[in-house]
Amino acid sequence: MQSYYINNYTPPQGYELGELPRPEIENVMEVLIKVHAASVNPIDVKMAGGATKMMTSFEFPYKLGYDCAGTVTEVGSGVTRFKVGDEVYVRLPESTRGSWSEYAKAPEEVISLRPKNVTFDEAASLPLTALTAYQSLKRAGDLSGKTVFVPAGLSGTGAYCCQLAKNVFKAGKVITTVSTGKIPKVPELLGEGVVDQIIDYTKSDPKTEIPAGSVDFMFDTVGIAMSCLSLMRPKTGHLVSISTTPSGDHLAEAANIQMGFPFRHILNFLDSVRVWRSNRWNVKYEYIFMHPDGKDLEELKEHVENLKLRPIVGNKVHYKDVKAVKEACDVVYKAKGGIGKQVISFE
Repeated sequence: MQSYYINNYTPPQGYELGELPRPEIENVMEVLIKVHAASVNPIDVKMAGGATKMMTSFEFPYKLGYDCAGTVTEVGSGVTRFKVGDEVYVRLPESTRGSWSEYAKAPEEVISLRPKNVTFDEAASLPLTALTAYQSLKRAGDLSGKTVFVPAGLSGTGAYCCQLAKNVFKAGKVITTVSTGKIPKVPELLGEGVVDQIIDYTKSDPKTEIPAGSVDFMFDTVGIAMSCLSLMRPKTGHLVSISTTPSGDHLAEAANIQMGFPFRHILNFLDSVRVWRSNRWNVKYEYIFMHPDGKDLEELKEHVENLKLRPIVGNKVHYKDVKAVKEACDVVYKAKGGIGKQVISFE
């Protein structure tokens, strides 16, 4: 099958398209999927670029991609939830990574039928980022009538967090930040009334625009958690970050990697400092990892079908156009200029 891969750590210009063995069903609970569309996430390009090479090493060739949508072509003998011909979407686990390929496989437990009212391209744009936002908001508990702050509301995770916070978790006020030119895009892409306050971060500091002690839940997508502690409501405020760094213990467990003691100790220390600083403000702080979960994807499917969550595709390229794929990945790699997900079509 045709697949995107790397033979060494590299930025997008070093990605290769070539023939690799098609995944085979090796476990009774596995599902084989003919990929129709896959999406590009920051973790895809960062890991390919060597962001985690100090903590773990890859076996090359290293297949790229975690998110995809497609059609089931084969199921293991123990699979009960899916059959050949079902249209599904999934965030692949690390063990079967490689969604930028003509075929992918995954355990039944991490897969869901795709939402009926969206295209394969749109479905492929959802899993990793929507799961990250959804699982983070679940940590907050009841947000009815409360104030939620999501910096970078048009980022991949930010866009889904804003929609879910308002439409599913019933937040009373959603605040976000974007640059000047993107302000009109917020209601256009996320829906009218989803965001109640838009702050132009090129002109104003959120700390001067948001009253101190007024935010009940903050979803930190840009690494500013510690500088925003004064905004959080004392005693009940909850701050979740996906953009600082986890503790070494948490990283080793969540990513199932072997890590040297010095590096693990440094990450543990940095995380403990953030927890200590948050405690001084009477705020709960935690770094979270998204975990692949078919049940959560099924719930997100319902929210999409009930028009509470809109997929956002920014740019679509065909997998055979290698130059266009590299350019799309470079937008994500450099984290500049893109709105919505970059999608690779295999149709």
